[in-house]
Amino acid sequence: MQFTSTRNSDLSVMFSKAVQDCIPADGGVFVPSQIQDMRRWIYYIDETTPFSSIAGSLTSALMHEEFSPIICETIATDAFPNEPIVTQLDDNLFSLELYHGYTGYHKDYGVAYLCSYLEATLTLKGGNVIFLDYTHGGLGALLAKLLKGKKHLKAVLVYKKGTVRGIDEESLAWNGGNIYPVEMEGSEADIKAAVNQVFQDRAFVENFGLTVADSTNVCRLLGQMFFYPYSFAQIKKKVSGDIYYAMGPENYGTLMAGLYSWRFALPVSGFFMPSSPALYSDPKGNPVVMDSLVQIERRGKTNPVSPANIERLEAFFRDNQLMMRNFVFPVDVSEKEREKAAKELYMKYGLFSSPETAEAYAVIREKGKALFEEDAAVVLISHNHPALSADYCRHVIGEVPEIPESIKESLRPTELNRPHISSVEDIKAIIKAL
Repeated sequence: MQFTSTRNSDLSVMFSKAVQDCIPADGGVFVPSQIQDMRRWIYYIDETTPFSSIAGSLTSALMHEEFSPIICETIATDAFPNEPIVTQLDDNLFSLELYHGYTGYHKDYGVAYLCSYLEATLTLKGGNVIFLDYTHGGLGALLAKLLKGKKHLKAVLVYKKGTVRGIDEESLAWNGGNIYPVEMEGSEADIKAAVNQVFQDRAFVENFGLTVADSTNVCRLLGQMFFYPYSFAQIKKKVSGDIYYAMGPENYGTLMAGLYSWRFALPVSGFFMPSSPALYSDPKGNPVVMDSLVQIERRGKTNPVSPANIERLEAFFRDNQLMMRNFVFPVDVSEKEREKAAKELYMKYGLFSSPETAEAYAVIREKGKALFEEDAAVVLISHNHPALSADYCRHVIGEVPEIPESIKESLRPTELNRPHISSVEDIKAIIKAL
């Protein structure tokens, strides 16, 4: 499978190169350059096909030039001991819960796949990789679980002071583990700028094998792409019309994963989401990408700590804006409409929801009637566990969901008791020491 850049269509690299060197030299982001028709394979799977088998088969189909089917199956099996959950709520309404991983966030699946893929690649071909990421805390808790026992992967995670959580003692690098968390002076913007500055030193990045674990890394998107064929397999015998997906605002990595799934011949008729400053509708109802108001040649290079999936969205529809108008549907949602939606989800279906899931359901309430009259089905995507939005649930519903023990563990503060850092050179010194 070949990949190109959003800013240089002449570039062509293998998947392994796109994953380890996650930012092209031209400052764009990697996107698939080959379109493979997976129709025969997609229609073969059904509700009995495990998530890991779908991921393994799709990995093999897309990466047969690099790996044998056995290795592809191993990558998926190691990455996905947990499955998303698909539930039928009404005749034409389904729920897709993506929070049944390690820490209650949807990113658990994509990061797990990225780590499994890299460990397999590096075991076969040699070498080591270091993740360098800014995080609010959840990524560290996740990587502490995923990197246990990994021989070729380490992570340097940069936090604001007092936000480290969910990392056990044995995972810390100074105790022999694979995680080096560090607290840095300054604002979030300052810290992100420092991490980005490290990535601008391409010689340093290549020398120490640096990459990121956020969805700037195209492997994260591939891990999220499996959600769609899996949900299709779960519901295809229960629906007879078109299939739409509704998701919260600004989860554009999930949107892009869905669009790539459609390009590989998965039956999807469109994506609904609440409007955001980055993606909204004009007075005629047409989707508008705010970044498109600035020519791509006049933009700065992609910041690896700020996922650039909106640029991927632009590239996907660059030559066909009409298709975008018929495929991506941003809808304005007020706070009052969001609260009504959250209450209805609870009263009608017994579901707690995060604010983002409630907004997505509000879009379904706005647009769903016309769709259901056409016998279409809508899949409501819930990205993160509602227990992570307990205050919101208490405010809107008056009750809170039970929090799983694994999520409690990931939220426990971690005291580093080590000096803070304050500069780019401090980050580089830590990477050199690893």
